Amino acid sequence: MIALTNISKQYGRQVLFVDASFQVRSGEKIGLVGPNGAGKTTIFRMLSGEEQPDDGGVTIPKRTTVGYFRQDVESMGGNSTLDEAIGGSGRVGELHHQLAELEHDMGDPAKADRMDEILARFGNVQEEYQQAGGYELEARAREVLQGLGFEAAMIDGDVAELSGGWKMRVAMAKVLLADPDVLLMDEPTNHLDIESILWLEEYLKRSKATLVMTCHDRDFMNRIVDRIVDIDGGALIEYSGDYDHFVAERRLRATQREASYQRQQAMLAKEQRFIERFSTHAAKAAQVQSRVKKLEKIETIELPKRHKSVKFEFRTPPRSGEDVAVLSGIDKSFGERTIYEGFGLTIRRGERWCVMGRNGAGKTTLLKMVCGALAPDSGTVSIGPSVTLGYFAQQALDVLDPQATLLDQLQRDFPMESQPTLRKLLGAFQFPGDDVDKKIAALSGGEKTRLVISRMLLNPPNFLVLDEPTNHLDLETKEMLIEALAGFDGAMLFVSHDREFLRGLSNRVLDLQPEDESHGPDRYSGGYTEWVEATGQDAPGVHR
Repeated sequence: MIALTNISKQYGRQVLFVDASFQVRSGEKIGLVGPNGAGKTTIFRMLSGEEQPDDGGVTIPKRTTVGYFRQDVESMGGNSTLDEAIGGSGRVGELHHQLAELEHDMGDPAKADRMDEILARFGNVQEEYQQAGGYELEARAREVLQGLGFEAAMIDGDVAELSGGWKMRVAMAKVLLADPDVLLMDEPTNHLDIESILWLEEYLKRSKATLVMTCHDRDFMNRIVDRIVDIDGGALIEYSGDYDHFVAERRLRATQREASYQRQQAMLAKEQRFIERFSTHAAKAAQVQSRVKKLEKIETIELPKRHKSVKFEFRTPPRSGEDVAVLSGIDKSFGERTIYEGFGLTIRRGERWCVMGRNGAGKTTLLKMVCGALAPDSGTVSIGPSVTLGYFAQQALDVLDPQATLLDQLQRDFPMESQPTLRKLLGAFQFPGDDVDKKIAALSGGEKTRLVISRMLLNPPNFLVLDEPTNHLDLETKEMLIEALAGFDGAMLFVSHDREFLRGLSNRVLDLQPEDESHGPDRYSGGYTEWVEATGQDAPGVHR
């Protein structure tokens, strides 16, 4: 059992924990929640031994192995993706790399005079590797990498050529393959598509490892965790059950605490009135003193802390024509790979199309063609009259001025808007008070995403095209965004790996890879929930 006992921690004037405790029992799967900056990463660092509390203790049983998946990825290069993933597997990983080096030496003419020595060494290492289950590890590594979305060519290719998002997946595979006793996972779904998320769900549910994780995917949390630890005002508060149960239980506890607070305040006021009324009466002196002492011993109840959510009334976009976008006879290929052939789609006012498909199916390609950022090889894309289009992609973050503050950026973009309106908008996207004076260069990826979406929705277009808009968004901001867009009466075309977002907003599904691919992409006249019920799958090819 791992225990954090009476820990306290602060950085400068920022106090994170005060006399806080919680225990992690073997095999538990715990969700760690709390607002940004509450100290979730600090807890991970304490559990991994990278950091110590200022006071209190962290107890981890001897010979307990801890694997820590984090959002900052170390540099990778000089290995194949497979070799890099296996590299974290202790002695077996070391032997794997030794075999690779010896194989290279056997093919090096400059080392021909040492060939007998190299062959003997190779035989010894290979025998140890086989006895340690090395070849089974290779097979398992390929299975894990495939589950995380890697194709065969990528697995055997140079890891240095991968993008940052794919390197994050390699880092995750590395941690999983190490098979630690305790898994610490910081936002594991951030860089995954829905198919990989579903695979990881099943992997973690089957795993015997003790798990502590943070995650902004509500469905993922609900399907995996059996306990929640909430960081609240320096304390660690425990709740049994999944995330939905935690939300309901926290609301109930807050209601009960508020009722207790009100009752205590009424009692304290009554006692105080008695003391004030009879403090000068000699006959009542004993009673007054008794009540004064009673009040001094009472532990006063504090009101539950409430995170203030700023509500922002988003404006109604101008009405468009009935046909918002019409795609006809679209062909699109990249080299010898055909993505679309004779494809057509009509998007009408009020329709909200979610696009489903595995990596490489052409989801982002479709969105780019609709927006005019990419031309089809043949065919036409027509945007209807009176249509104003807003396009969000991760590249949209590049339009921000890194040297400007948040408020400066919005004042520059919307010079006719009042400062109170802009501050309220920023508050709705979790930038309260002095946060509006932060430099954009200092923002995290999730904060930049929130800022770009806020700019888009201040004067919303009547056709929204969104490519993974919920990446890096915390649960609260995501729920606010879903609520804001639920009342949007324009058209939408979007790609998302977040099932809550898909359920909450879609009323049409474009499945680029249906079970029967003979007739091409499937158009479903219902939302994601109905599509899941009809097909029995949460994502193309992934059955429930």
